[in-house]
Amino acid sequence: MSDTPLKLFNSLTRELEIFEPVHAGQARVYTCGPTVYNYQHIGNMRAYVFADTLGRTLSWKGFSLRHVINITDVGHLTSDADEGEDKMEKMAAREGKSAWDIARFYQEDFERDLARLNNRPVQHPRATDYVDAMIEWGKKIAPDHCYELDGGLYFDVSSVADYGRLARAVTDDGEGRIDTVEGKRNAADFAIWRKTPAGETRQMEWDSPWGRGAPGWHLECSVMGRNLLGFPLDIHTGGIDHREIHHPNEIAQNQAFCGCGSLSEAANSGAKIWMHNNFLVERSGKMSKSAGEFLRLQLLVDKGYHPLAYRMMCLQAHYRSELEFSWGGLAAALTRLKRMVMAVERLSDAVSAPTIDHAKFASSLAKFTDAMSDDLGTPVALTALEDALAVKKVDAGIKRAVIEHMDNVLGLDLFDLKRTDLRIRPKDTQMTEAEIEAELIRRKQARVAKDFAASDAIRESLAAKGVEVMDGDPLGWDWKLG
Repeated sequence: MSDTPLKLFNSLTRELEIFEPVHAGQARVYTCGPTVYNYQHIGNMRAYVFADTLGRTLSWKGFSLRHVINITDVGHLTSDADEGEDKMEKMAAREGKSAWDIARFYQEDFERDLARLNNRPVQHPRATDYVDAMIEWGKKIAPDHCYELDGGLYFDVSSVADYGRLARAVTDDGEGRIDTVEGKRNAADFAIWRKTPAGETRQMEWDSPWGRGAPGWHLECSVMGRNLLGFPLDIHTGGIDHREIHHPNEIAQNQAFCGCGSLSEAANSGAKIWMHNNFLVERSGKMSKSAGEFLRLQLLVDKGYHPLAYRMMCLQAHYRSELEFSWGGLAAALTRLKRMVMAVERLSDAVSAPTIDHAKFASSLAKFTDAMSDDLGTPVALTALEDALAVKKVDAGIKRAVIEHMDNVLGLDLFDLKRTDLRIRPKDTQMTEAEIEAELIRRKQARVAKDFAASDAIRESLAAKGVEVMDGDPLGWDWKLG
């Protein structure tokens, strides 16, 4: 536990604030989860690395953490606005499966990705389990805040104070990405409930006072956040894209339900602090779905990169900064992780000491504490970890305890990783690891015998099969898979 106050940037107030929980000793965090109609892009996964790092930091600070990441299995249309097809229904039709099967398959894949990134387990409630509660919510707010159109029940954003204060892209015409729906009172008004069009049948639809249909996307987070964690939440997180439409709409629903006033008091929004991670940027344009190579975690593994290299990449940038993805950058993050794993291997036989109090680590521990306490400054915290790893002539048990202390917050799993874990064979490589090692032994024998022609031939043969021999590799990895 660290006694240094934790400061977090509140997107609603635009200020750094000292975290003071609603309930002493507790931290209740809600994170907007994925729509489980497809695999998750690594850009989406950055949000969950950030959320996990926040949760780990709160635990490190001594708070009892309750963390919810919802699963959107109904209600999200093909855009973030009130238009388009339901993503779940569309994918179910495309794959010839039920929407429920689609949701189950992609939720399980998402949860596997979280585990591979060493995210700690949290609660994952599904939207479809809370439809009755959503209908009750709608019934409560409808008289004063909603109106009906042919398409369903709509929320009147002019009925609450300070609508859109959270967003940064508000124009005179309202939120830029919301298309016009005939009959809406305000451009930014949004659906609480969508009626199934006459003559159509959806796989996911329910009876309601406003007709048979399905809830709007924004409603689920308000309902699950309140039901599972209680209002006001301590912290609500999500990607920066949610800051412009989804979260302002969620806040408006919360204000309506609670009878809350102005957002000059942040708790009236339903959460004391709103936090948003910035985008992952991939500038080449070669990794979009339309380009045929979907940039998801499995693709990184298929190309020979351990998932924790991506976690390292995320931690190297502050969560509120854009993170540019490149294969070179990922390779550099993997190399940095390898260096840490090598250093930690020297402590594998040490028994962790009961204390981290040692003069040689005072500087690196202070640096780490200050960095993480200042709005999750992971880039500096990583350098503090490397400073601690570089300390020499010190009790191994104390050093191990210090590294464990830091790694528990950063989540790189350093004491369970091995070199062999980080040497992943790409999907298209034509050799097994045993075959590679056998060829390397043969090549070393040739070099000892000064048969450099044979040595070069083996090297070229390996290269043709996707294996790059790393002569003189300072990390001692011997070979990498190219």
